[in-house]
Amino acid sequence: MKKATYLFLLLSALGFSQNYEEHKTEQIAASEMKAATKKMNLKINPNTQNYDLIYGKLEFNINPSIYNITGKVTLTFKALENLNTVTLELSKPLVVSSVKKGNTDLPFIHNINGELIITLPSIITIGNDETIEINYSGLPSSQNNAFTASTHNGVPIIYTLSEPYGSADWWPCKQDLNDKLERIDVYITAPLQYTSVSNGIQISRTINGPNATTHFHHNYPIAAYLVALAVTNYSIKNTGTAGGNNIPPTPTFPIIDYIYPEFDNINTTHSLANTIPIINFLETKLGAYPFHTEKYGHAQFSWAGGMEHTTVSFMGNFDRNLIAHEMAHQWFGDKVTCGSWKDIWLNEGLTEYMSGCVVENLDGTANFDAWKSSKINSITSNTKGNLYLYDYQLSDVNRIFSYQITYNKGSMVSHMLRYIMGDTNFFQALRNYLNDPILAYKYALTPQFQAHLEAIHGSSLQEFFDDWVYKEGYPIYTIEAYNSGTNQATIKINQIQSITNISQIGYVSYFEMPVPIRLILNNGTHLDLKLNNIFNGQFYTVDLPIGTSVTNIIFDPNNDIISKGSTATLSNENFELSTSINLFPNPSYDQVQIEIPNTIQLQKIRFLNHLGQEVLKTQEKEINIHHLNNGVYQVLIETTEGRAHKKFLKK
Repeated sequence: MKKATYLFLLLSALGFSQNYEEHKTEQIAASEMKAATKKMNLKINPNTQNYDLIYGKLEFNINPSIYNITGKVTLTFKALENLNTVTLELSKPLVVSSVKKGNTDLPFIHNINGELIITLPSIITIGNDETIEINYSGLPSSQNNAFTASTHNGVPIIYTLSEPYGSADWWPCKQDLNDKLERIDVYITAPLQYTSVSNGIQISRTINGPNATTHFHHNYPIAAYLVALAVTNYSIKNTGTAGGNNIPPTPTFPIIDYIYPEFDNINTTHSLANTIPIINFLETKLGAYPFHTEKYGHAQFSWAGGMEHTTVSFMGNFDRNLIAHEMAHQWFGDKVTCGSWKDIWLNEGLTEYMSGCVVENLDGTANFDAWKSSKINSITSNTKGNLYLYDYQLSDVNRIFSYQITYNKGSMVSHMLRYIMGDTNFFQALRNYLNDPILAYKYALTPQFQAHLEAIHGSSLQEFFDDWVYKEGYPIYTIEAYNSGTNQATIKINQIQSITNISQIGYVSYFEMPVPIRLILNNGTHLDLKLNNIFNGQFYTVDLPIGTSVTNIIFDPNNDIISKGSTATLSNENFELSTSINLFPNPSYDQVQIEIPNTIQLQKIRFLNHLGQEVLKTQEKEINIHHLNNGVYQVLIETTEGRAHKKFLKK
């Protein structure tokens, strides 16, 4: 989608500025929101739903110094019902001179609503194909800025930017996100001094007197809004070859960049050099570049942002983060597209997360941790925020493209899934999702994404999706640890929620999450834990390396989960007390006794099962445990001199 300008700034000592990064994310969301406003208001034309597009041959005559287009578009389609007419979309300012089937002229009506209604010579029965040719010319509508004439350094340029629904402003098409042309050939005829660029791979450039015709072929399904062209005096840079670095190796493909001559310098070369390491990295995580039989590259244009046209992203600049974002969209957005506005996070959250993974790969874990911290700070600045949209939110474009939620929370929820599943399983699930034949080069919904994660994870993620995708808020943890014996520590986790009103839509009663904890040990090392927290007041017993004890505790040291205001403290457990208190017999099947020195007063005894759940609480020294299930229990003994900890086996 359209992206806002990325300014080049001197980064912090870590090589990463959180405020700068968040400002860019906010700009991306704002520009995509502006573009989507028109898309949301569009009513899908029911008259275009009775056929399926198969192939398009798109021939255009363009002179960048003249705001005009002459075109011949040949479309092949399959009838989904018996047809005697077919309806396309073409903005009214353009004038259709003829419609043909072979050499036969077909009658047509080009109405004020921008419908081109073509009468077929005979009924096309369901399941059969037909091919028609439309000839037209004129001045494209400027309402959607889909066809733009501009200049750079005094040189004219014409470029297209059809997202979301501007394609009909310059060529007859079907603007329906549920139908894609299976393949296209694009022929651009322009004055000889100019260079033309479009989707796919360049097949030929043929000189015809003062003009040159450039032929591009794209052999993948493509939505109308991703069909693009640009014509100006480009310098063509063969930046190199990407791919071929995985095991097994992915196919190689060229990186071809179209640059304004005045920007063809060492700075641009240095910026574009980021392309190959980024795309090679993304291939290691997501699988082969989706359009690897053709090319990837960039075409400079005069809009201050970017657009992920298939195989050639149009770029206002070559900032590394913009390169990464547009490139990741080739997988999430171009190959697999979210199937509804409710699922917008599948496009934007996953793409934003892969941009973060580029930071991790190229800049190191410290910068990635800073990137995650900036996302968490943004997300938790608002206590609300569901990823999968409620019905009433679909009329609010600001909510759909909320940078705090759709982009930032979407990216961090993606990271938390990686944290839960582990790197290998998470990225394998992403690859399976992208390669699913039902979804690849088509559309996907959130349950389909979840199903691929669960298939690899091996267990349900419904609780996670309920809490983090469909509902709102975040947890606030209070964590307490103490040294509970020789080479042993005990940790207690309590949680409250940012949304406390149980009647509020999206309320989460408890966020069931693995909680990252780091124990700092007295020998200078640390122990990282992932404690599965499923209820409040849950206790965990941790075995420590021999001869060590805990000197400090840190919550979420690498910024792996969404939380705010959480605390972690180390308590002073009375070890001498633990040794002076006895629990016997141990093991036992019916009764145990607690023996405490006479100078100490007993306050409370708690038995915790293997899940950390309290199953028995008493103030008595003689305790009936006959009703308890067999197993190991943690026994917490509260006294006037502090707390003691014992293990007990029920047989």
